Amino acid sequence: MSDIAILKEMIKETAIVALENRHNKMQVTLTEAPPANYSITINGMPDDDNVIVIKADAFNSPKTVFKGKFGECKRADFVIVADTENKKIILCIEMKGGKGGSETEIIQQLKGAQCFVAYCREIGQSFWKQQNFLTDYMYRFVSIREISISKQKTRTERPTSNHDRPDRMLKISSPNYLNFNHLIAGR
Repeated sequence: MSDIAILKEMIKETAIVALENRHNKMQVTLTEAPPANYSITINGMPDDDNVIVIKADAFNSPKTVFKGKFGECKRADFVIVADTENKKIILCIEMKGGKGGSETEIIQQLKGAQCFVAYCREIGQSFWKQQNFLTDYMYRFVSIREISISKQKTRTERPTSNHDRPDRMLKISSPNYLNFNHLIAGR
């Protein structure tokens, strides 16, 4: 059984975002939960058997256990796990409607999403008895801001290196068109 198939068994349907077929190409629309009122669409998604899109912030905050002093209770909005022909990727995405959220807070949210994936990895290894579950995937971290601001050209602030750590995230502002391959590409 593939890692994606195990995740689809593991994660509740209410925390999974469905792909859409638009003109024979797969896309996903990520919508921020109310009271926020914005969304983004990512085009060029892998086929449904090779990807899962998870609303990571649907996972209850562990604030009943942790104090949260260092942001350990935060999570990014979405995690996309994809097994493409040439890459195995875990993409953590934090979305902001305006310019809100400090860089420190966004880094904490991206780290929280990485911890959520580590928890899923442990569940797969322990309960599904798959020792290599989610072990050979590369991480990519993306911050998308000013989503609700329209009619501006998409601005991408390229990180100085791969966006393979939360503190080296790919920063995108005013997104008009997002492509999956652009989001996962390394430097």
